[in-house]
Amino acid sequence: MPTPPDPVVGPAEVADAGEIWTLQRAAFVDEAQLYGDPFVLPLAETADSIRRGIEGGAHVLKAVRDARIVGAVRGRADGTTALVNRLCVAPDQRRRGIARALMSALEERLADAHPAVAVFTVSAGQQSDAALRLCRGLGYAETHRERMDDHLALVHLRKAVPGRTPETAAL
Repeated sequence: MPTPPDPVVGPAEVADAGEIWTLQRAAFVDEAQLYGDPFVLPLAETADSIRRGIEGGAHVLKAVRDARIVGAVRGRADGTTALVNRLCVAPDQRRRGIARALMSALEERLADAHPAVAVFTVSAGQQSDAALRLCRGLGYAETHRERMDDHLALVHLRKAVPGRTPETAAL
């Protein structure tokens, strides 16, 4: 059986919002089941919200394999910090390096577009072992935990942008 081609990672377009929304819903069902909460934020989001984000200039990347969006991630800069969120990979495409490729591409894009960014941040639920393992493998370190509800605590992680500090980032 031939190996499928590597996905092509690039910017999402407004026309991709519906497919990204469908992908996101499929990807986060296991999170909802893990926490016993059908209203985890990625599942409560609408396709219009994703569309508005793309239109508004959010950094939204997609991974495409054989004309299908198999992964997506979003990020935005806020001063010296870049916030990464909504990383999702189609359940049948996991463990093939797609999440890692999306994160690397987003980090590069955010750092290039925002010279003041010195730190990347990401959050995951405390029971989201695969997400936490991925982030730690990419060099993110836990900074703190935040209790969101009886059943959910968010683990906040951060990673320095290589060669930048908040004092030198904008230089």
